[in-house]
This record gives sequence, structure tokens and C-alpha cells, in this order.
Amino acid sequence: MTTIVPTSEEDPTLSVVSFVADLSWADAGPEVAEGHVSRLLVEAQECIIQKRWLDLASLILASADVIFSKSSEKDLECIYTVICHLVKKPESLDQVHEIAELIATKVTQQPNEKPGLRLKILFNLYNLLENPYSQFFVYMKALNLAVSGKVTEHIVPSFKKMDDFLSEWNLGTKDKRDLFLTVANILKDSKSSAKESFDYLVKYLETFSGDDALALAEAKEEAVLAVVEFVKSPDMFQGDLLDIPAIAQLEKDSAYAPVYQILNIFLTQRLDAYLDFQSSNSDFFNSHGLVHEDCVAKMRLISLVDLGTHESGQIAYSLIKETLQIEDSEVEPWVVKAITAKLLDCRIDQINEVVIVKYGLVSVGYLFELYYNPSMKPTILLFCFSRCSKRVFGLHEWQSLRSKLAAWRGNIANVMSTIQANKIVEDGTQTVQGLTIR
Repeated sequence: MTTIVPTSEEDPTLSVVSFVADLSWADAGPEVAEGHVSRLLVEAQECIIQKRWLDLASLILASADVIFSKSSEKDLECIYTVICHLVKKPESLDQVHEIAELIATKVTQQPNEKPGLRLKILFNLYNLLENPYSQFFVYMKALNLAVSGKVTEHIVPSFKKMDDFLSEWNLGTKDKRDLFLTVANILKDSKSSAKESFDYLVKYLETFSGDDALALAEAKEEAVLAVVEFVKSPDMFQGDLLDIPAIAQLEKDSAYAPVYQILNIFLTQRLDAYLDFQSSNSDFFNSHGLVHEDCVAKMRLISLVDLGTHESGQIAYSLIKETLQIEDSEVEPWVVKAITAKLLDCRIDQINEVVIVKYGLVSVGYLFELYYNPSMKPTILLFCFSRCSKRVFGLHEWQSLRSKLAAWRGNIANVMSTIQANKIVEDGTQTVQGLTIR
């Protein structure tokens, strides 16, 4: 089979037209084929002269199926490189998009035939485009092709650049929804990081506002899926899911209310609340693929962390035993599990049978005081915070943090005033001593 080699003596587009025409009419015999090939070449030349680039692309791509079935991969790459470069011809962005849409649609019509090569062609087309919306259109075509052709491993690495893509594309709400949901499904089906898939699913749900009840209804199944995935996950313990309107709507839905209830338990309550729920909703667990033993294990960790958040620095073994509903011998292993999962930073006091939650210390006053007057006895300014993960971080938590930071800022201002006053006194004393010596 002949390989196309564009030369300066002939327009590469005409070479492609001739090559594709030969393939299309090869079975008809040379006498019949010659006339059709000549006619197509004349038509292509007219398109070039009149700058009818969309018509030229349509002329070539009319035989797209034949090109893929009868050409080698090397020839296909060369043919589509020439075709894709047609998007650089028009001055109008609308015409560029029409050509890009035509090429992408034709390339994705038979996704199971050479899917990897088709995906490569779409990537090449994407890189030639400057219009953000055209880029987004081609990228979505690539995502769907990767799914249909079962070559998602080639598209997943591009998700690392998603923040850059979103910044460049400046998408509307509907396009964001399509993108986030497609990416979430790809990551889930490709058995990539469950956390990444969950994050994109949440991004999808966050595009819905509470003002549009009709649109919210479309997201119910995905909202349920997000809740179930959160409950199932052995390493997801935090989230502001309750505040997302698409999920909050489940609370008043007769069919999905239990879904919201279990999410509320996992984010705000302890093991006893979960056990009460489970005893009354055993069918719910079977229908959503939830394993009771796994849920109990997760709720025990959550309940232990909750003790660390609300108790005053020390948690008695007896309280842990009671809250987690475990034996005496299991207390320390569960504390170790919480530490290993980085949910709790604490110290186990076996003699006194308490768990001591560690606190962080910020000693800004100490640093400033040493800088201005190393001879003074430093007064350490402490700003304490519990090293214990919170399951939710909503309005109440923000208000609490704001109060602490305001107090911290006031303390720092007082220390700085004291430092400055001491520095002025010290400078004055040194001046008087200097005059006395003279």
C-alpha cells in the first residue's frame, strides 16, 4: 500500500483526496475508478480555490469508513494529520468549530475499530484548536470514544490537568455537569482511585442549586450513589455532603430518606445511632450493597474521633469501651487504628487508662521577643488546636475558628505592643548610660 508523502509540488490535501478516492473505487476496476477519482480531484480543487474548507473536509470524510478499514495505521495517521490541519484554514471560529465537529464525529463513529489510533487523532485535532469550546467538544468526544472503545487508560492521565482545562474552557453549568459525571464514571469503571471518582461525582452534584427543583430531581440517583460510596469507603471520614442541595433533597424524599439518614449518622452521630438505624432498615443495606460489619468498623473509628473532638483533652478507656461497644482488650487496638488512619493524634496512658489528645502550640510571641531582646525571659504565646479530624466543617466550625483566630490576633497585638514598649525603654536606658560615661 502506498504511503502518502506530501511534497512542495502538490497540495497535500489533493494527495489525500486522490489516495482516498483510489481506495474507495479500487474494487470497481481502473476504467470506472479513473473517472470518479478525476471528478473528486476537480471538486477538491474548486473547494480550495473558493476556500470552502468545510465542504473539502466533508468530501474527504465521506469515505471515512473505507479509510479506516483499508489503510495501514501509518497511512491513517498521515491522512488525518492533513485533514485535521483544515481547522487552521478558516478565519471564522464558527467554521473552525464546524470542521472540528465533523472530523470528531466521523472519527468516533466506529469506536471499537482501532480505538487507540482514533483517540490519538482526536488528541492531534485538539492540539490544533485555539477556540476553547471547540477544544472542549473534541475532548468530550475523546472521553466517550475511550469509554466505548475500552481504552480509558489512555485518557485518564489527562485528568491531572483538569484544573487547567476548566480555567481555559470557561464552561457553563450544563457542560461542567457532563464533564464531571463522565470523568467520575470513567474513573470508577477503570478501577482507578475510588477517592478521585468520588470527588468528581461530588463536583457534579455541586453544580446543582437548591433553586431549581426540576434539575435537582435529575441528580437524585447520583446523589444516592455518592452517599453509598462515602459510607462504603474505608478511608473517607470527612465531607460537607449534607450541605449540597442535590443530596439535601433526599431528606424529604419518601424513597430516598433512609439514604440521607445514614449519611447524617456517619457525619454527625455515633455508633449507637447507627445500630438503631440498622436494626430498623436491614433491607436498605442489602439493596445498596452495604456490609454491616464494615459499617460498624467505620462507625467505631468515627465515634472515637468524635470523642476526641468533644472531650476535654483526655478520653477514659471506660468511655471508649462504652461508646464503641467493645471489650477492655480492644480499646487500645482501636485507638491505634485511629492513629494509623491519621484521624487522631494522641498518646495512650496505660497506667491511668486514658487517651490524651495532643494539641498544637504556636509560639509567635516567643520568636518576636527573642529577636528584639534576647536577654529577656521569653513569654510564650500559645494558640492551641486539637489534633483531631472533624467529620464536617460547616458554618459553626468556621465561626468557631474565626473566634479563635480573632483571639489569637489580639494576643499577638498585645505581645507586639509589649515588645515595642520594652524596646523603647531599653533604647532610652542605653542612651542615658552613654551620656553618663562621657
